[in-house]
Amino acid sequence: MQAAPEKPTSSEASLQLVLFVDERPSSRKQIQQIHSYLAQLKAQYAFEIQVIEVGEQPYLAEHFKLIATPALIKIHPEPRQTLAGSDLVTQLKNWWPRWQLCVEEYQQNLPLPTEAPTTQTPKSAISSVAYSAELIQLSDEIFRLKKEKEELLAQLKFKDRVVAMLAHDLRSPLTAASLAVETIEITQNWSNGGGAPRLTPAQMEQLSKQARSQLRAMDRMITDILQASRGTSAELHIKPLKLDLGALCHEVLNSLKNRCQAKSQSLKTDIPNDLPYVYADEERVRQVIVNLLDNAIKYTPEGGKIQVSMLHRTTQKIQVSVDDTGPGIPVENQDRIFEDRYRLERDEAKDGYGIGLGLCQRIIRAHYGRIWVDSASDKGSSFHFTLPVYR
Repeated sequence: MQAAPEKPTSSEASLQLVLFVDERPSSRKQIQQIHSYLAQLKAQYAFEIQVIEVGEQPYLAEHFKLIATPALIKIHPEPRQTLAGSDLVTQLKNWWPRWQLCVEEYQQNLPLPTEAPTTQTPKSAISSVAYSAELIQLSDEIFRLKKEKEELLAQLKFKDRVVAMLAHDLRSPLTAASLAVETIEITQNWSNGGGAPRLTPAQMEQLSKQARSQLRAMDRMITDILQASRGTSAELHIKPLKLDLGALCHEVLNSLKNRCQAKSQSLKTDIPNDLPYVYADEERVRQVIVNLLDNAIKYTPEGGKIQVSMLHRTTQKIQVSVDDTGPGIPVENQDRIFEDRYRLERDEAKDGYGIGLGLCQRIIRAHYGRIWVDSASDKGSSFHFTLPVYR
């Protein structure tokens, strides 16, 4: 019987193994067999082994590129070798003599104690694995903290911009609503004192409608901001009802007509009178139409053209399209413009929150519809969305 080889000292690098295990019930018997066989080997041969639970340190499994467990890895001496599969003990019996020979060859190449060592005795490879694991953990934690920092800085920047713009944007509708209400009050006071004639019912209705419209615009701005601040994970509540989409679109167009006239823009419509009703939330759909038209007016130059059209595509969907003759959207950015807070670099100096199209997409998807854009640089843009037909 061959005598067991002399155990190397702690300063010498013996055979070093890492055993990856898992907690699956189907693996328990196999792991017990591996432990039992390694215990027999330990009585005859000196080697170091570290047992790692994959569930506790998954990053190490990724580091060693494991595809199955249990797995046994020889990490020293080089070259590294991995055994895995259901016949792990059989593989180990086959490879063990070769591993022992590899250890002997490595020890023979170590410098003699009387010789000046040309290289430092290597540290335990198992210790290196533990050190690598800590480095991986720290790297992951640093990466996570950097991402959190970036997100927090982006939120702060977004909120600063929103506060400034909201204060600016609320001023116009607030002034318009106040003027309408004050005109009604002044006229009423004059009439009661025998002064100027009272407003006609039509004029009263027009002023009241203007005040309601401006108040609704302010409410919509605040709602958009609050919705964006909650992020895309916030639930979007809709209350779909039978809705005349054509009438709603004409109402929005009338409220924005003065803005088009101020820029000498031509506003055309192609809205059939026989369109079926849709099943949608009126206020939410109004937000979408207002946002798309607001963008069209903002980005279309003076003297440009804007067109709104509706099409009964199928028995189930109505398609709405808003076309403009603005600068267009580069192809590489067309998928990203519907992301929350995303803005093109060219638009950073323009008014806007960068949340409009993202909210539009969420509203349309909540109605089981679709929204998309067809555009090319310097050739204008066409935004389309679909809504379900009311049955």
